[in-house]
Amino acid sequence: MASGKKGPSVHVVPSGSKFVAKEEGSTKPLARPGSQAAAIKTAIPVAKENKSEVVIHRRDGTIRDSDSYGNDPSSIKDKKH
Repeated sequence: MASGKKGPSVHVVPSGSKFVAKEEGSTKPLARPGSQAAAIKTAIPVAKENKSEVVIHRRDGTIRDSDSYGNDPSSIKDKKH
């Protein structure tokens, strides 16, 4: 990823009975770890590399949480993680 450029966000989404991590705009998952927690652990390094966000979805597809990993000093960092 070029310096200063933001890449695609990474979404943790339900897939059948499991959760997967996908880059925004891609139909293929980065990984199929199974649990939501494992999918989040897979998504974080990719979002850091992309200087983007991890967007975590519930089983019904609604957004549960998001965490920013951009280098923009005005970005609000999530204090929970």
